[in-house]
Amino acid sequence: MSIPTGRFAPTPSGRLHLGNILCAMLAYLSVRSKGGRFLLRIEDVDIPRCPRRLARQAIDDLRWLGFTWDEEPLYQSDRTEIYREALDRLTAGGHVYPCFCTRAQLMSLAAPNLGDTQVVYNRACAFLTPEEVAGRAKTRAPAMRLRVPEEEVTFVDGLYGAQRENLARDCGDFILRRSDGLYGYQLAVVVDDALTGVTEVVRGRDILSATPRQLYLQRLLGHPQPEYVHIPLLTDAQGRRLAKRDRDLDLTALSQRFTPEEIIGRLACSAGVLDEVRPASLESLIPLFDWAKVKREDLRLTGFGE
Repeated sequence: MSIPTGRFAPTPSGRLHLGNILCAMLAYLSVRSKGGRFLLRIEDVDIPRCPRRLARQAIDDLRWLGFTWDEEPLYQSDRTEIYREALDRLTAGGHVYPCFCTRAQLMSLAAPNLGDTQVVYNRACAFLTPEEVAGRAKTRAPAMRLRVPEEEVTFVDGLYGAQRENLARDCGDFILRRSDGLYGYQLAVVVDDALTGVTEVVRGRDILSATPRQLYLQRLLGHPQPEYVHIPLLTDAQGRRLAKRDRDLDLTALSQRFTPEEIIGRLACSAGVLDEVRPASLESLIPLFDWAKVKREDLRLTGFGE
């Protein structure tokens, strides 16, 4: 039987903020309460946006807050060869094709919109002949897309219950490697979770829709499926989701106002792990942790002077 293994996987494109710390805290408490392993993965596969100095700052912040992990931090920027091997396997299986569409072309598609920067791809490049691929490759490097089936993927989320998504209709063929050669989040996270033995994934509800794509990739690559728990988003007093732009709520400002125990205790109260605002260390919360205590609705900050 595998050892319960969780992870926290920040993207170091800015200083950690309270939403990041909440996610790290719940992931840590969940797996430590089972006597399991906790890993730290730096998701810096988008190298230009994620300088090492910010990764080092995130590690220092987590240590200051009392987090410990069971192996050296893993950097995705060091693992491109591993992702290439996975992509080659998928390509050899006929699951991947080159896409030459520009961002402007993608955003102009008359297709269902998945958000500010995503549309369901219309497969404009899915059936190019080898001659057409060779011709287009002379002027533009292609992205590599995974061809998804007309199939409904289902799973049970640890907080939000049964989930389902039709890959072709709700997601569309998605990118595994960008045209600039950088590997996509979906491929990197699936490969890394599998190769590091992750058995449970705790992350924000805003990534819930990515899970069916990852489940499909896991199936194609023969990887085991972790358990998933998507947590509520942390909001300010006005109900606005926290982001890296909220400088007053990142660790630079917070460390000048609060001790680590005060930050952890306030977040634990906001999430429902504690029923009152009081200082608490991560270790002191482990025996108190239960997912049944964690709220399902978006969380308003408690005790930060909002």
